[in-house]
Amino acid sequence: MWLKPEEVLLKNALKLWLMERSNDYFVLQRRRGYGEEGGGGLTGLLVGTLDSVLDSTAKVAPFRILHQTPDSQVYLSIACGANREEITKHWDWLEQNIMKTLSVFDSNEDITNFVQGKIRGLIAEEGKHSFAKEDDPEKFREALLKFEKCFGLPEQEKLVTYYSCSYWKGRVPCQGWLYLSTNFLSFYSFLLGSEIKLVISWDAVSKLEKTSNVILTESIHVCSQGENHYFSMFLHINETYLLMEQLANYAIKRLFDKETFANDPILDDPLQITKRGLENRAHSEQFSAFFRLPKEEALKEVHECCLWIPFSHFNTHGKMCISENYICFASQDGSLCSIIIPLREVLAIDKTNDSTKTVIISIKGKTAFRFSEVEDFEQLVAKFRFKCRAASAPYHDISTEVPISSDSTDPSDNIEVQSLTCQRECSKTVNTEALMTVFHPQNLENLNSKMLKEKMKEQSWNILFTECGRGVSMFRTKKTRDLVVRGIPETLRGELWMLFSGAVNEMAANPGYYAEVVEQSLGTCNLATEEIERDLRRSLPEHPAFQSDTGISALRRVLTAYAYRNPKIGYCQAMNILTSVLLLYAKEEEAFWLLVAVCEWMLPDYFNRRIIGALVDQAVFEELIRDHFPQLTERMTDMTFFSSVSLSWFLTLFISVLPIESAVNVVDCFFYDGIKAILQLGLAILDYNLDKLITCKDDAEAVTTLNRFFDSVTNKDSPLPSSVQQGSNVSDEKSSLIKVDITDLIRESNEKYGNIRYEDIHSLRCRNRLYVIQTLEETTKQNVLRVVSQDVKLSLHELDELYVIFKKELFFSYYWCLGCPVLKYHDPSLPYLEQYQIDCQQFRVLYHLLSPWAHSANKDSLALWTFRLLDENSDCLINFKEFSSAIDTMYNGSFTDKLKLLFKLHIPPAYTEVKSKDPSKGDELSKEDLLYFSQLHGKGKVDIQAYLSQWQDELSKKEESIKDLPRMNQSQFIQFSKTLYNLFHGDPEEESLYQAIAVVTSLLLRMEEVGRKLHSPTASAKEFSGTVCASGGPSEGKTESHLKKDPSSLREEPQWSFAFEQILASLLNEPALVRFFEKPIDVKVKLENAKTSQLSFRTKM
Repeated sequence: MWLKPEEVLLKNALKLWLMERSNDYFVLQRRRGYGEEGGGGLTGLLVGTLDSVLDSTAKVAPFRILHQTPDSQVYLSIACGANREEITKHWDWLEQNIMKTLSVFDSNEDITNFVQGKIRGLIAEEGKHSFAKEDDPEKFREALLKFEKCFGLPEQEKLVTYYSCSYWKGRVPCQGWLYLSTNFLSFYSFLLGSEIKLVISWDAVSKLEKTSNVILTESIHVCSQGENHYFSMFLHINETYLLMEQLANYAIKRLFDKETFANDPILDDPLQITKRGLENRAHSEQFSAFFRLPKEEALKEVHECCLWIPFSHFNTHGKMCISENYICFASQDGSLCSIIIPLREVLAIDKTNDSTKTVIISIKGKTAFRFSEVEDFEQLVAKFRFKCRAASAPYHDISTEVPISSDSTDPSDNIEVQSLTCQRECSKTVNTEALMTVFHPQNLENLNSKMLKEKMKEQSWNILFTECGRGVSMFRTKKTRDLVVRGIPETLRGELWMLFSGAVNEMAANPGYYAEVVEQSLGTCNLATEEIERDLRRSLPEHPAFQSDTGISALRRVLTAYAYRNPKIGYCQAMNILTSVLLLYAKEEEAFWLLVAVCEWMLPDYFNRRIIGALVDQAVFEELIRDHFPQLTERMTDMTFFSSVSLSWFLTLFISVLPIESAVNVVDCFFYDGIKAILQLGLAILDYNLDKLITCKDDAEAVTTLNRFFDSVTNKDSPLPSSVQQGSNVSDEKSSLIKVDITDLIRESNEKYGNIRYEDIHSLRCRNRLYVIQTLEETTKQNVLRVVSQDVKLSLHELDELYVIFKKELFFSYYWCLGCPVLKYHDPSLPYLEQYQIDCQQFRVLYHLLSPWAHSANKDSLALWTFRLLDENSDCLINFKEFSSAIDTMYNGSFTDKLKLLFKLHIPPAYTEVKSKDPSKGDELSKEDLLYFSQLHGKGKVDIQAYLSQWQDELSKKEESIKDLPRMNQSQFIQFSKTLYNLFHGDPEEESLYQAIAVVTSLLLRMEEVGRKLHSPTASAKEFSGTVCASGGPSEGKTESHLKKDPSSLREEPQWSFAFEQILASLLNEPALVRFFEKPIDVKVKLENAKTSQLSFRTKM
């Protein structure tokens, strides 16, 4: 690849590089140790290490091309290559295209300038097409084969991309290849006979960040299950890091928040994920977040161009971003200018002469936007016109000089008419005015100083509207932000909140939707509506609007409608506080769409049971505190203080801690700047109280300090009546505090911390999301282990490892088994024990890995019966407590416990006759067989209900009595005996065990036969003596011949059966059997082997 020309001093570099080719102007070099047999031996390793650490310009590429000028020791690096073929292609291009041209220059300086300009031009040309550049299919195919060969993962595992890099093992870098697939980060290196193979699942990553220190100039740090891994020497570290970040967050969401991707067929199917797809998705997410557009809006095209700013009389340079329904522009020259043009608003599209490459877009309201220097502008205009036709919006040619009349009718007006009709139909139930206009109408006759200031603010906004336009397509500039910081006038709040949040677009796209949802949700009764009713009177209770039925009813309708729209969120505390403020300044339908905007894209994942979004932003806030206030973090050793204090700041946008007249100014900034405004204000508050917080002795004193500060915050310009203002009703003690004006506080937060970028916040959110999810998962694990440890003899460490294996097996099924009907995805709303459950197929894999009886020939049948025994509620799923109880019995149970388990496996409801559909497989069961038999409840000749009633008493007791166990019939006992024979196979005492089980079986059969004859009323003494002698001698033949003559006699006789006590007593008489079951087995070794072989074992399965 071509490199930006950089100076290289060859004096010392010759020790690390070998000359391959050269001419008068260029040198091709190979790094020592590469391309030599055996990797260059010790030289290759030493040079590779030194080069990785010291030579930051070469990174990892083993070949490079330098531009040289005669009589100079300074060379310029202009290209590098990962292999000889790549670098040769660059060399040939230089010889064919550059060499002949260089001979015409007189001075070396001119030659160097020309080469530098040419290389920069090549890089720029490559950059233009990088967004749509495909990977080399041949090279990717080679990498895929290498990936499959090295790691042996299932063929469904999709390789996304790969990079050459170094993995740091201690202080030594190991050169190799990093493979990024849908579920794993994998690294492979083979140098000097030393192989390094690393496989990390994305769902186990708790930290992913770019770091740098003295040794590693720039590296990627990955923390997984407490282990730290460092990768460096990337050619494109930013690209690599962003892709790793996306894959990690994708895996986390897919496993822990399945509903997020349930409606996304591409991300829902890992086989559809590609590098380009992820890049496009990242661009689309940034695009929709920046311009506050619906999530469905995917970024289609990006064009560099200039936009004419009519009120400033100059062109601003930036990017035009185009999606299915919007044309957006954001400046890149520091003027902070942006616009959003919905295609529904477009009236006409035209192009001017070719020299300026200008596109003119005219919209309703006699407004036109002029974009110049647009590449491929003719094709762009054609596309726009086609989109407008599809949206049923007519266009006309501006060159015909037809004026854009404000009176002209437009089909899109029909939408507004429909919306108004729906509103009129539901006018009896839906308020069409903001509550503030009803309860606090402005008295224009009695204007005091505050009202005059309010009117001056309105005038400032009207001037802005005159210059920049009004509505969704207005110019948003630095002046807009300045006016927002000063506070939006009361009369404009609802309109501008809708505009800045993007809710106006959702409302326009869904006319009449709110009225329909209100109608459908009225009268519904569920947990959400019960919680809503409980909290209605707690929402701004001091405000007159919510002391009346008008406000309470509106609040009920909005919250109930949203719970109906989004049952996943339903209703959460803090939503009532936020919605009540929205209803004060916005119409009821607008308040609903503002709530949608806040919950679904401005504060994602905030309002659910685990409030993950709020926890993530708290973690971001903590990082910002560490960066800006190191002296505070040194004093506060435990950062959880800031989390506990700031949670309400984020959840209620400061409404719960600030007086209402001040809090609305914060909401103004939030709708304009998003979470950035809340983070900035939080930092400004800590900065204002920094000296006091540092001197606080404990957390309680710090909380008191912050509460006093919030009591001192006022809004001196608020036009609200004093009866409503919370700041005006403070006690004498609080009124003595030094007042802080909210406008000054917000302005200071912008001045001091306004340099925090949206991109930085997005990156911090992604990084901390991993940490928050893993912390919550660790809490779940600890709670599960605490409950389970009370009922098993396994140590906490062993349980911990068993839980990791159990959960990993479940995740492997999520990775590659799409659409499994039985499996349930992680649901954090369930009790801890029920959040992760496995099916029969997964249990079989774990049984093979962990059970000490897994060597048995009928291990599949044993796994099936064990699963059926544990699945008491017959839902074909078992949880970790049930799973660990079985494993604990197998390893730590007494002789009686183990025998009881085996006995239970051979009687219903666990036991069912098993026969594979494929006779060639013997005792092995297919996945389909397992699924069928595991779901077989209440079928067959056996009366399951009778058995279940016998089990009822046993299940209700903690200490079961062996007398309560059902008896084992003839066929079940035969299978029980077969299982024992299979278990003994391969044991050192195999022969003596076989003899012992033969003796026990024979004894039990004779005992049962004797017992049956004794209890039979028709039994004669002669028949009884013949039965006793049936074990040997002539009598055996007589008995057999008698049965052949009268086979009906066997059918008429009842089948014999055994009680557990009989079997236990018989087996206890055989020391070899007792030794076998009481022989200690090291569960730690089994767990360790299972951890290392789980992935490869799953692949074989």
